[in-house]
Amino acid sequence: MAVARILLIDDDEDFRTSVRSLLEAYGYEVFEAATGEEGLSKLVKNRPGAILLDVMLECCSEGYGINAAIKYQDAYAEFRDVPILMVSSIQETPDERFPLAGEVEMIRPDWYLTKPLDFAKLLSLLERCGCSPQHVSTSG
Repeated sequence: MAVARILLIDDDEDFRTSVRSLLEAYGYEVFEAATGEEGLSKLVKNRPGAILLDVMLECCSEGYGINAAIKYQDAYAEFRDVPILMVSSIQETPDERFPLAGEVEMIRPDWYLTKPLDFAKLLSLLERCGCSPQHVSTSG
């Protein structure tokens, strides 16, 4: 079975631990980063099939900058097609939060999920973007 690789970039250690545990139970390989800089480094090193990205990392909007870097900077050109699923406690999507910003396209992720995370929806979206391993039974 091929293992789907997920990069989880979030500064909340408890959130990372719980999401990693759930994803690993479904057969995903999860790489964690607590900062945007660490996330970009792990992106290059681990080549994930999808990215779960928080908005608020070192500052209140850093996730948007990481999203833009991956989608628009030449240094990350080979990762432009990696789906970004933004997961945040901010309830408004970038389009709702910045309705008049002409550059909103640069910070818009492929999907936007809110915390608390709807795990069934996350799994469905990962499957939709082609990043879904076979379910691994956790019963013994």
